[in-house]
Amino acid sequence: MYERGGKRLFDLLGAAVLLLALAPVLGMVALAVRLRLGRPVLFRQVRAGWGGQPFTLLKFRSMADGAGSDAERLGRFGRWLRASALDELPQLVNVLRGEMSLVGPRPLPPDYTPLYSPAQARRLAVRPGLCGLAQAAGRNALPWGPRLALDARYAARQSLGGDLVLMLRCALLVLRGQGAAAPGHVTMPEFRGATAGPPQGCHQPVRSWIKSD
Repeated sequence: MYERGGKRLFDLLGAAVLLLALAPVLGMVALAVRLRLGRPVLFRQVRAGWGGQPFTLLKFRSMADGAGSDAERLGRFGRWLRASALDELPQLVNVLRGEMSLVGPRPLPPDYTPLYSPAQARRLAVRPGLCGLAQAAGRNALPWGPRLALDARYAARQSLGGDLVLMLRCALLVLRGQGAAAPGHVTMPEFRGATAGPPQGCHQPVRSWIKSD
């Protein structure tokens, strides 16, 4: 029942309430990005959505223009923006459009899709989300293999209670400043194909929870 229609209703109501409640925060972040980085305030990038269909992901811009590595262009402000996950808030609009869900596998570039194993490709069976099982297990600090395995596991089983728990756990990780980037990377290393494996490297409380269902 939840997967057939309840989840979409939850997304619509949740995204609408969050957009209204966070409108002042969205305005302040947009102003800060405009003052620190200039225009455009929003960053748009094509990602693979439900069934692998491309859509335009919205984020607050976190990198400065110009030459240099991603780390150099990110800067202190951009690192804070990403660590706090405030750059992801515009994706609530993607949720309202039906391109994303509040909870689901994070949307990845379409170039990654042909590299998935059949098991990993199951992550595309649901709408991508603002947060998900893999994010609750360590955000970007989780290696690709376990991350994609957890994405596929979520796609196979969803529930309202599980989504609420995942949202809470993701929020706690963000508040603690954990997992914003993989060691030595701005966010994650480029995906070049990975073998799905057990969710090793997860934060222990989350690992215990996901193994109990």
